[in-house]
Amino acid sequence: MLTTYTVANGALVVGNGAQTPEQLRGAVWLDLLAPTREEERAVQEALGLEVPTREEMQEIESSSRLYREEEALFLTANFLYGVEEGDFGSTPITFVLAGQHLVTVRYATPKAFAVFAARCKRTPVGLLRTPDLVMLSLFEQVVDRLADVLERVGADMDRSSRAAFQSSRSKVKANKRDESLREALIVLGQVGEVTSRATETLLGLSRILTFLGTEKDALIRKENNAAVKTLVRDLRSLVDHANFLTNKATFSLDAILGIINIDQSSIIKTFTVASVALMPPTLVASVYGMNFKEMPELDWSFGYPLAIAIMVGSALLPVLYFKRKGWL
Repeated sequence: MLTTYTVANGALVVGNGAQTPEQLRGAVWLDLLAPTREEERAVQEALGLEVPTREEMQEIESSSRLYREEEALFLTANFLYGVEEGDFGSTPITFVLAGQHLVTVRYATPKAFAVFAARCKRTPVGLLRTPDLVMLSLFEQVVDRLADVLERVGADMDRSSRAAFQSSRSKVKANKRDESLREALIVLGQVGEVTSRATETLLGLSRILTFLGTEKDALIRKENNAAVKTLVRDLRSLVDHANFLTNKATFSLDAILGIINIDQSSIIKTFTVASVALMPPTLVASVYGMNFKEMPELDWSFGYPLAIAIMVGSALLPVLYFKRKGWL
């Protein structure tokens, strides 16, 4: 789908679908979402630049993601999307900055793009003044969304970890404690996945800004240098926070797995003690279960109670020994 954003007489004009070359050349921002071959060809012919294919966008080497072709800059990074819906992932998005136009090529819709498009409808003149400002404003919106995501997953991690530790300290039923530990493990797994993908997005944006810093030309106007510096500072702080969350999630994961291991060790120890305690009675019962003809105890009137007493005593002795050693 091809969507164009044009400012005419101080008002925003949004174009969808097939458009004339003049309309495409008049747009400040051309947004290609899962474009068809016809849409790619129309943009290429109108602007005189090559639109990267999906396969080219998925290349991981830096030279294939950040490069210049004549007077156009091609900037590609992976962006986190779908966190709000729970079905999140990363998708490559390419920003083509060429003269008076910004072209974005993507195959998913991060929340930041929808929010920025809504902002453009309210203040088109301020946000769609120049293509580099559009790109930097999109980056700012992405950073704001990532900050919100990291704050939320951090709060979810704190809440689930606190519940798991409290249930482990208190004398609650085993099934409730197991449910709290299971929920904490699921949340920690989600935190790790979201944080890693958010870090990937932040590092991709950092590489883009570093590349822009090496390209000293008029594509990034001087009045927007302050926005670039602010973005760099915000990215650094968010990368540090994401690393903090990753370390905290690793610590919580190790602690919860330690609690689970202690519970499992206690269960295994109980079974081990029971097995050891029952071995002597089993031996006594096996002896008196043999079918030898000459067994004097079979004729004793107190033979049966004596055998029972020997079995009970032989079971209690290991238990008392384990208690004295502090193993129980």
